[in-house]
Parts: sequence; structure tokens; C-alpha cells
Amino acid sequence: MSSVVDALLRFVPEVPRPPRRLRLGERLFWTALVLLLYMALSQVPLYGIRWSEQGYQPMLLIQVIMASRRGTLMELGIGPLVTAGIVWQLLVGSGIVELDLTTREGRRIYAGVQKLLTIFFALFEALAYIWGGVYGALSPAAQLIVLAQLMVASFIVMLMDDMLEKGWGLGSAVSLFIAAGVAQQIFWELFAPIGPVGDGLFVGVVPSLFHAAFTYASTGNSTLLREVVARRTGYPDLVGLISMIVFLVFLTYLDSMRVEIPVAASRYGGLRARIPLKLLYVSNLPVILVSALYANLFIVARAVWSRFNPDNANPWLNAFVMYNATTMEPLKPSLIYYLTPPRGLYSLARDPLQVAVYTLVFVGLSVAFALIWVAATGMDPSGQAEQFAKAQLQVPGFRLSTKVLEAILRPYIWSLTVVSGALVALIAVVSDLLGTLGSGIGLLLTVGIITQYQQLLAREQLLEMHPTLSRLLGAE
Repeated sequence: MSSVVDALLRFVPEVPRPPRRLRLGERLFWTALVLLLYMALSQVPLYGIRWSEQGYQPMLLIQVIMASRRGTLMELGIGPLVTAGIVWQLLVGSGIVELDLTTREGRRIYAGVQKLLTIFFALFEALAYIWGGVYGALSPAAQLIVLAQLMVASFIVMLMDDMLEKGWGLGSAVSLFIAAGVAQQIFWELFAPIGPVGDGLFVGVVPSLFHAAFTYASTGNSTLLREVVARRTGYPDLVGLISMIVFLVFLTYLDSMRVEIPVAASRYGGLRARIPLKLLYVSNLPVILVSALYANLFIVARAVWSRFNPDNANPWLNAFVMYNATTMEPLKPSLIYYLTPPRGLYSLARDPLQVAVYTLVFVGLSVAFALIWVAATGMDPSGQAEQFAKAQLQVPGFRLSTKVLEAILRPYIWSLTVVSGALVALIAVVSDLLGTLGSGIGLLLTVGIITQYQQLLAREQLLEMHPTLSRLLGAE
């Protein structure tokens, strides 16, 4: 089995490590270059397709998390990379696949297999898009051209992530592209000059507000002013802008909340400290997992509908998916209809049952994925207790024992897991209902990513100012 894996890994492209540790300025240069390449790819339309504007995208949350852009080379975004990483980490972390990551060979195999999975998921998603008729009816030659473009773009994204991970840049391409995609989405929703659209307003909030104000000043008609506050069409509005500001402040505060566990280090004479456990213990991972599941489910549903049920005549397939052939909106009572994120306050008034079902399923899956992820990756009480014991840390007043530490940590960790999983899911749902610019989860991801980059930059600056620390920390 090992020989087969090694033979396959020889064909996997990879970026070599830099010959020396790069200075901060050089790493910032390569990071900026990667970011510019991503922005360029997200603006280049796919060759060979007939693009038609289908209005505001209802799957904004998934597009933001996957850093994808409809109809461009970044159609798949980081979806294959994220899906491969999640699946592979769950397989290794749960022990289904035994791999020693403490050895250099183990880490090499881990990285290589993840790339193979990325290529597999990119091929699967690209074929599903083409086979499912997302780009309309294409000739066999056009299908091959589109498939080649999507695969090449996915290869480039994979290599850019490998490049940053190997030390050429800072952070990871996944984090960088998500933050860039959210910032780009917010800017577009604020200032997009396209219009007027269905409700007589521009796409962007700012042009719509000026247009409504000038209309009211010249005609005295306040209809557009009322419409720009909360738009029925799902386009950005003032409610989304205000909720974005509120969410930004709230999420910044939420990201800093901690539950601190007092510990004492026996190896240092009982020196006391506190181990912080974040309120968002599993961060955004549950929502990313649910979104990855939904993204692949919607791709499959679109392909199944277009191939086997385009006239919605099959009662068995109708239970799974039905679409309006003109607007491509999901129809009830199909499963896909109830799993489609609601967008805007009017969706709540239009179909409260759909919002309720979507909320319950999304929150339930988020909590379930949070529990699975914590158990599979060693973040559970048992795994954390073992790490504390190895570091010879104990809770004051209790003896140094793995079982004792596990009993103390159990109520904290499992409670934080459930609360954080439900909380990030509710943020996603509420932000969709309010039409928050960039989406609440997009903002939460961006806040966390910016915080990580701030800490990373501070660390790199400190290491450059004091080279001795590099040797002490093993960062050379």
C-alpha cells in the first residue's frame, strides 16, 4: 500500500521550500503576489460559456466561505482544497487511517495525499458543474475547455497554498482568500454601480441611497427611500449595512471571550498560570463543514435535476430537488428548497416554515459537526488532559492525573463545543435573514483571520529584531 502511495505522490506537483528563511519584507511580497493572482483569477470569466446575469446569488454564504466567484476561473474557489483538508483530517484524526505525523515521512505522506484528494474533489465538482448544466448546453469541445480551465485554476490555488505553507509567504492561502473575498464582496455590495435593477434601485447600497434621495428631492416620492431600507429583491440594503457594523463590533468582542482554567506547572516549582479556552472553542469550523456539505449537495442536486427531472415530473426526485426552470429558484416541498439559505427579512414573512426548518437543520448539523470534530482531532477532554499531563500541568488542589484532569475539563469543553457550534450557526442564519453585507460568518472568519495575521506579523517582527529568538524557538 505504501509503495502505491509513493508512486502516486511522485506525480503530485509541489513547491520547494525556500533555500533560506526569508525576511519579513520578502514574505510579504510573495503573499501580496499570491493575493493579486487570486484577485485576477476571480475576475477572468471562463472561456466557452454563455454568461447570463441571474440576479443576486442566494448562495452567498457558501460562496464567501469557499472564496468562489460565479462564472470565473475561481468558480470552485478553495472548495476542493477545504473539502479535501476536512475529509483527510477527520480520517487521520479519528484513527481510521493510521499515520504518524510526528515523523518527517508521515508529514510528507499526509501533505501528498491531501493534494491528491484536492485534485479528486476539484475534478468531481468541475464535472458536476458541467454535467449539471450550470453553464447551459455545451458542446463536447466546450465541455473539455471549461473542465481544463477549472482544473488548471484548482491546481494554481493548490500550489499557491503550498507556497505559503512552505515559508514563501505568511499564513495560508485559504485564510488569505477568504478574507480577500469577504472584503471584495463588501466593497461590491456597498458601491456596485449596476442598476437600476428589479426594484428601480442600483445594486450597491451607496448608489441606491443617493438615487432614492435625489428621487425624493425632485418628485417627493418616498417609495425608493422605503425600499432601500429593506429590499424585497434580496439586494444589499441599509439593514444589511447597519447589521454589518453591529456584527463587526459584536464578533470582535466575541472572538476575545475566554474561559480560563487555573493550572500549576510542577516542573517549575508549582508556577501558576491560566490556560484560556475560547468561547468559540471550535471557531468557524462547524459552519465551514456544513457549508462544504451543502455546497457539494447543491452541486449534485443541480446535476440530478437537469439530467433526470428538468420538468419536475418525477415524484421521487421532486422530494429531493425541484427548480423553477426560468429563475432556477428551488421549489417546495423539495429538500433543497428547505436547505437553501433565506436572504432578507422578506423571506421570513414569505415562508416562515422554510426559515424555521433551515435554522433547525443548520444549527443541528453545526453542533453535530462540532462534536465530531472535537472528538476526532484530539480537542476533547481526554486529548486535552493528555497534553496537560505531558506538560506536567495540574489544576491547583488536585493531583497530577490524566483522569482527574479529564473530569475537570469535561464540563467546560463539551459545553463550549455545543455553545460555539450553535452560536456560529445562529450568526450565519441571522446574518442571512438581515442581509448582512459580507455575511455574518464571512465577517467572523475575517475577524479571526485578521487577528491571526496581526499576531503572525508581530511574531515575525520580533524574530527579525532579535535573531537569537529564532534559534531558541526553532524558527530558522
